[in-house]
Parts: sequence; structure tokens; C-alpha cells
Amino acid sequence: MYGRMSGRTMTRQVGLLFFMSFVSLSSVLGQVSYSIPEEMAKGSLVGNIAQDLGLDVKRLKAGKARIYTGETREYVELNKERGVLVIKERIDREALCGQTTPCALDFQIILENPMQFYSITVEITDINDNSPAFKNSEMKFEISETVQIGSKFVLEKAVDVDVGINGLQGYSLSSSDTFILNPYKIGSSRNVEMVLKKPLDREKQERLSLVLTATDGGEPQLSGTMQIAISVLDSNDNAPVCTQAEYKTNVKENSLKGTVLTTVSASDADEGPHGHIQYSISNVPEGALDLFDVDKENGVVTLVGKLDYEKFRHYEIDVQASDEGGNSDVCKVIIEVLDTNDNPPAINIMSASSSISEDVKPGTVLTMMNIQDPDSEENGKVHCTLDENIHFTITSTSNNFFTLVTDSELDRERASVYNITVTCSDEGVPSLSSSVTLTLQISDVNDNAPVFERSSYEAYIVENNTPGLSIFTVKATDADWNQNARVSYILEESSVNGVPVSSYVSVSADSGVIHAVRSFDYEQIKDFHFRVKAQDGGSPPLSSNVTVKILIQDQNDNPPQVLYPVQTGGSVVAEMVPRSADVGYLVTKVVAVDVDSGQNAWLSYKLQKATDRALFEVGLQNGEIRTIRQVSDKDAVKQRLTVTVEDNGQPSRSATVIVNVAVADSFPEVLSEFTDFPHDKEYNDNLTFYLVLALAVVSFLFITCLVVIISVKIYRWRQSRILYHSNLPVIPYYPPRYSDTLGTGTLQHVYNYEVCRTTDSRKSDCKFGRAGSQNVLIMDPSTTGTMQRIQNEKSILDEPDSPLEVSFPEDTHFRNPLFVRLFLQQSELDVFSFSLVAYFL
Repeated sequence: MYGRMSGRTMTRQVGLLFFMSFVSLSSVLGQVSYSIPEEMAKGSLVGNIAQDLGLDVKRLKAGKARIYTGETREYVELNKERGVLVIKERIDREALCGQTTPCALDFQIILENPMQFYSITVEITDINDNSPAFKNSEMKFEISETVQIGSKFVLEKAVDVDVGINGLQGYSLSSSDTFILNPYKIGSSRNVEMVLKKPLDREKQERLSLVLTATDGGEPQLSGTMQIAISVLDSNDNAPVCTQAEYKTNVKENSLKGTVLTTVSASDADEGPHGHIQYSISNVPEGALDLFDVDKENGVVTLVGKLDYEKFRHYEIDVQASDEGGNSDVCKVIIEVLDTNDNPPAINIMSASSSISEDVKPGTVLTMMNIQDPDSEENGKVHCTLDENIHFTITSTSNNFFTLVTDSELDRERASVYNITVTCSDEGVPSLSSSVTLTLQISDVNDNAPVFERSSYEAYIVENNTPGLSIFTVKATDADWNQNARVSYILEESSVNGVPVSSYVSVSADSGVIHAVRSFDYEQIKDFHFRVKAQDGGSPPLSSNVTVKILIQDQNDNPPQVLYPVQTGGSVVAEMVPRSADVGYLVTKVVAVDVDSGQNAWLSYKLQKATDRALFEVGLQNGEIRTIRQVSDKDAVKQRLTVTVEDNGQPSRSATVIVNVAVADSFPEVLSEFTDFPHDKEYNDNLTFYLVLALAVVSFLFITCLVVIISVKIYRWRQSRILYHSNLPVIPYYPPRYSDTLGTGTLQHVYNYEVCRTTDSRKSDCKFGRAGSQNVLIMDPSTTGTMQRIQNEKSILDEPDSPLEVSFPEDTHFRNPLFVRLFLQQSELDVFSFSLVAYFL
């Protein structure tokens, strides 16, 4: 291509290759223009775009620089290694732009991180690579010999697709003395005409052959030729004449086929066949022959194809009016195509983000778009809107370039994906629009802490559980996604009664299941609470906690315990009932407790065995033993009752107590009956040893106490302490005061009894005295205790045969309060030993 160009032309075009006509750079939009000739070889340098834009080559690489051409072919490519623009494929200016000047390639260079784009314009200059050409290689004329000198014959115009100096510059006709070529100015609307300069003489020369040459102005100069064959005819010496030299008409691009554009008319002064005119299209632009047609008889020009304003906006066609003799005239028809809104906007995505983090700031660019509408004026003006999405907005950065940006803060938990519909409409009537839907994924950040289903939990577990038993499950949810929503459960450190809570329960980290670490005992701990923390897997992790309360449920795992009467192994406790006792007489009361709770601790009392079932009954709820009939003399003195205490649990548990009752009015009667009670053999064998040992100890204590008593009597004349021990086999014993289960109070009343001692202990007697208010201290022979009269200070250290007055308390339930503990001694023990012990005590 360059080989055909002269040195001067080549120098000028190479200069244009590196000429920058305009540069405008900014952080958002820059524009650079280059000018290059067409037909450059592939890989040829266009320009150093990195240097011209002031960019570093590293920025081109890091920003993934690329060329965006929209829907057009890419003729220029970017070499990111060198930062230059080079030819990607051969550029034919005529194929690209036709006769349009200037011819330019417009494209953009897109960079990312951050997003930037620059507009590039490459002007394609013409080179003389096309010769002028005629549509037909030969043109034939039939000319009457009578034609006038100066007659004009319109010749076909040549077409040179090059432009400027390289385009068609002139015509020349081969040497002839008959015809000359009318002067023709390039660019004018005149026709190329051949003019007869001398009369024709068919008889001398019937046929003429001429050559029409069309030349351009390029270097080297190129040309095209057409043969002109002239046949000389007789007669018809008048040519048709157009009524108008030019016909102008407008037509909308969406007009239907068959639309009449205009009517061309011409007149011929000849008559007959020589005056019959026919019309035909003689000269049209390339591609127009298929769009227009003229009726050869009446000259009506009609539309036979589909117009497109965006491709061709102006047409000039020549309609030739010819008679049968070959005379003709040409009428020029100028057709202006009017634009209609027949093209919707075309949306081209230049760069788009498919996923963003939910914590991006408002104003973040998501997508860059180029909107193209080939229509003109209002029909080509475009505006874009979003389909009701409050989180995003679309803005116009420059002509036909739009960016989609965030307008507010995003929350993935509310919406994890957005389908954003962008609708672009033009301002034509009616308006046309196009839309595109962009899918945007919102990636998660850890901005939500786990939330428990309840603000606190309560769970129940039955005592005596198996260690490792699952109690219940705490559940927390996290609105985040994936790892940020993975919840782990942690038992927070605390203590229960000084013991770490981890020794009571454990929590499954994955499922939140709470297990019992140990077996619980309701009697030791009834409830406890702790805190469980739910923590997600984000970075940094977020957490929340909840209070869990565990309540231990009771089981019937404890039998009732009998508090009274006390069962001892070495003695017999007997309750005395006088023979004068009436029906309903309260003998005693069995007192029992159950450490369980609820119905497991509800106790009931039953008389299991009795010497005489017809004499006694036991209160089902209070355990009171009462007579159910009048006591008679026939009733045995020794009565043995077996009372069962049972709770209300499932299954129930029970305890048994034996109550000995003496039905008698005096102690001797009781002693005579209870001497048969068996005693522990070992206890009887060692009794003598214990008594002798006790004698020595008590003797020492007696002397010591005597000194103390004398000292006390000196300082406290109104108080005296009387110590007394007796070796009598009958020793009164009283239980300590206790609160009645029915809430009737404590034992308050006191009975006085007179005990008569003799040398024969088996004949000792006691009698009832009046009721008083004295308090007594009960003496238990197993502990060598004493009885002290607090309110009555009368001395009892008299003669051995003097009566001993002893006070006993009375309860409203125990109208006979005498509780006797009988110690039956062996017959071989010396009475003197007991008397001596009693004397010291």
C-alpha cells in the first residue's frame, strides 16, 4: 500500500499517524485522538496510549485494561506490555465509512480497581487504493443524423470510493472530431455530457467508438474507462426535455413499499413514435437501485425497498427521459429520508460486579453501561431508570454512559440477592425502551450475634438420674450465613454451692444439648442455675448468653424416720394407761418424718399388730394412739403395738415402730408384768462391772459437786440443786417437749406423784398428787442424769423411807403423762449396791 504512494504523500500520512489532535485526561474520563491511514498492516503502531494518558504500564496490567467497542468490530487492540495501541486487523476506510468524512473509530479503554474508562478516537485517513470505475463497461448510443450540433449526450458517471484528492477528479474523452466532453466540475450536480461538435453523417460514418476515461487525483494517479458505442440513426431530431431539472421529496424511513415519492415528467417536440418518451433510472448511488423504481410510461417514482435513516439519509437519483429516437434528458430526483423512532436503546454492559460485601459504603460503583440509540434528535436521547429499588441508583457520567451505584447501606440478612432491572427509554413518540436485569449477590459479614429462642430456660430432671442423661436442648440461631452463622455452645464458668457448675452439667458445643454430669439428690440440692453462651464462627466472633435453671424433681427414695417413741436396744419404753381410761383416751403419739417432699412426704399411720386390736386404734394422719373402748380389769397389763408409718410415694416406703403399753394403775403392777421382758445377755453380764465403775466415778463427782453446792448456797440463798440417783428398777422417764403436728402447742400441765420407797424396792408405791406447775428434768438411767425441781425448793435428802414427790408434765393429748422406762435387773445383784449408789447420787 505504501509502495504506491509518492514520497510527499507518505511523509504526510506517516506524520498523521503519530499526530495527537486532542487529549483530555481525568480520573474518570479522558479522550485521546489519533490519525492513521487505512490499510495499515496488522500489528502496526497506532500510538503510545500509556504515555498519552499519563498512565503507568503497571496500572494497565493491574487494572486489567481492555478495549470496549460496543457492538462494532475491534480493529485496534491494546498491548498492555508496551502500553501501545496496535492494528488488530486491516482497516478498509471505504468499507467502514463509505463516503462519510471524516472516518473515525471510537472506542473506550476500561480499567478496574478502581473502575476508569478513557475515550479513544482513531481517525482513518484515505489512501488512493481504489480506481474510478464505471458501472457499465460499455455505453451505447443511437443518434439520429439530424441531431443538432451542440446536442448533449449524458454519459454514465464513474464512481471512486476514495475521498478527497484520492477521489474522482475528472473525465476525458478519447480524441474525436465529432464529439467533445463538456467541462465537468467534481462535486457539482451537473452530468457528464458528451457534446456533438459537428453534424453526423450516417452515410460517412455509421458507427463511432469512443473511450471515456475517469481519473482521480491520487499519487500515483488511477483511472477507469468505459467504451462508448454510437450508432447514427436517421430522422428524430428533437430530444425530450425535463419539465424540472430537480425534483425534491421527503419520505419517512418506515414508509411502506409502493409509496409514491414523486412523478417526473418530460416533453418531446417530435410527434409520433419519435415523441414517445420513456423513463428510466440512469444513475443511482450504490444500493439505491433496489430501493427505488420509476414507471417507464408515466415517470412515477416509487419506493420498492426498506429505508433506514441510520444507514442513508440522502439519495440523489437520475431519471432519464428518452424518446424512441434515442434523444434523452435527465431529471434529478433528490430524496431526503426522515427519521422515525424505530430503534430502541441498546444497553451494553461495559463492566459489572456480580457480588459485593454487605458493608460497602453508599456510592460504590457496581456497573458501568453504554447506551446507544442510532435514532436522531429526540428519538436518540436516552434516560435510564431502576425498577423500584431503594438501595441503588443510576447516574449519567457522560453522553450515553451510565453507572449503577449503591444508594444506601445493604443488609444481607434482609436480602441476599438483588435482581436489578435497568430500563432505558428514548424520548421519541411513542417512546421505545430496553431493559436488562443485573443479578447482584450480597456476601455476608459477621454483623449478627446468635439469638436464643427464649430469654431464659427452665428444665426438670428427676433425682437419682443416670450420669450423662440428656436434660434438654438450648437453641440459638444466627441470621448470618455459612461460617458466620455456625453456632457453638459454651458453658460459662460459675459455681453451685462452691462447686464448679461443670461438675453438674455439660453442654454439647454443636447441638446445645445439656447433659447431667452427676446423679442429683433432691434432698441435697433442689435447683441451680447457670449460663450458656452461644458463639458464632465469624471473625471476630459474636456471642450472646442465656440463663438456664435446672429444677430437681423428688423421688420417693427415703423411708419415713420415726422420731418418737425412741427405740433402744437395752431398755423397754412403756406407755402407761390407767384402767379407768375412757374411750378415746390418748395413749401416746407416734411422731415420724420423711425427708422427701410433696406427696412422697405425706405420711399415714396404720396399726399392723396389736395384743388386743379391739382396745387401740392409730390415727391415720396424726399417728395418735387412742383407746377405742373402755379399759376393763380383764385387759392384759402388757400390750404390744406394732405401728407402720407409710409415705404416699410410688412405690411407697414404710417404717415400723413397736409401742409397749402398760395397762395398770400402779408401778408394782407394772413391774411385775414387765420383769419378763428379755434383755440383752451381754448387757446383763457387764452390768455389775459398769455399776462398780460408775460407783467410783460418781463418788468422786459427788464430793466435787458437794463442795460446789455449798459454795453456790452461800452466794445464792434462794437456789439449791439437788442431785439424786436411785438404783430402783422403776425410774420415770419423760420425752422432751415437742410441737404437736396439729399445732396445739407444747406440754404445759404437770401432775405430781408421790413415790414411797421401802427397803424392798418391789414393794415401793407411788400415788397421784395434785396438778401443779412445776417443771421437771427427766433422768435417763443410761446417761446417769438427774432431775431438778426448779420452782419447788423443798429438800428431798431426808430419810430413806420418806416419800419422794416427783412431778410429771401433762399435755392436752396426754392426760396421763407417765412415761416409764423400766430397767429390769438380775436377781443376784445386791440391793446394797443400788442403795449405796442412790445415796451418793
